[in-house]
Amino acid sequence: MLLTKPHPSSLASASTPLPKPIPAANHIATPLAASSSSRSRRGGLRVSAASVAAVAAPPAAPALSRVDVLSEALPFIQRFKGKTVVVKYGGAAMKSPELQASVIRDLVLLSCVGLRPVLVHGGGPEINSWLARVGVEPQFRNGLRVTDAVTMEVVEMVLVGKVNKQLVSLISLAGATAVGLCGKDARLLTARPSRDAASLGFVGEVTRVDPTVLRPIIESGHIPVIATVAADEAGQAYNINADTAAGEIAAAVGAEKLLLLTDVSGILADRDDPGSLVREVDVAGVRRMVAEGKVGGGMIPKVECCVRAIAQGVRTASIIDGRVPHSLLLEILTDEGTGTMITG
Repeated sequence: MLLTKPHPSSLASASTPLPKPIPAANHIATPLAASSSSRSRRGGLRVSAASVAAVAAPPAAPALSRVDVLSEALPFIQRFKGKTVVVKYGGAAMKSPELQASVIRDLVLLSCVGLRPVLVHGGGPEINSWLARVGVEPQFRNGLRVTDAVTMEVVEMVLVGKVNKQLVSLISLAGATAVGLCGKDARLLTARPSRDAASLGFVGEVTRVDPTVLRPIIESGHIPVIATVAADEAGQAYNINADTAAGEIAAAVGAEKLLLLTDVSGILADRDDPGSLVREVDVAGVRRMVAEGKVGGGMIPKVECCVRAIAQGVRTASIIDGRVPHSLLLEILTDEGTGTMITG
């Protein structure tokens, strides 16, 4: 217990002199032994020795480090607050439960600090697993899944009925609210057969995006989770490449940023040199890289959707490595980023 300074009126009536008070600026009082079992007393304040030591001791280094990280992120949070960011989620980041949990937590954190995330997902690993159960060997051409009638049925079942609802549930468990959709819902995406339909089957291209259903969801603070299955005007279902769908949705909702989570580190200046990551490139530069053959295979549709999104008003598009923990936060809330950012 600390003794409080007596009121002046009590000093005037005292019959015996009182000790000279210690100056307040350097006054550190000692707890009274007789009152050690009492939590508080009228007219006094008790402070434990442990509390005094805690005040005197500096914060632990890990705590200071966490605070520094939050402080450094402030300008980026202010820049993106209220802005829509579209995240395409797929590839290796969906295989590991630890990476999946990391992506979901990052998404929820971005939502909590004022960003408006939209999650567009594929489900390649899960689709391959279910195709194996029905005896179908997955096939790809130029990074796109060959989709016959049986494969299309499995794709829709897995993406819309399983993966989509799992992601919605994980977001809810992480503390945010999500709404699961696919391209068929409210005619969000309208499709047509791909130009290579003869060899790719029911792989579609996006002809129209109607974001009407998304706007109230986003404005209400919910996270839309979109599976990339769409139908044409006649109702035929098509498998839409998730990168392509994410780019078109980003343009339709006026997104500030498009992020493609992949299983590669980004665009490489030399495809044979993992250390040649291109950190930033403009549209003209990335088109030149495609023409020179430096970008090929599954990276081509990713680059094309980024370029198209930027042409339709998206500020920047990034291709980032979903295998890196917290790659979303690194790309949005730091200067260094973690992949390749394409600018207009």
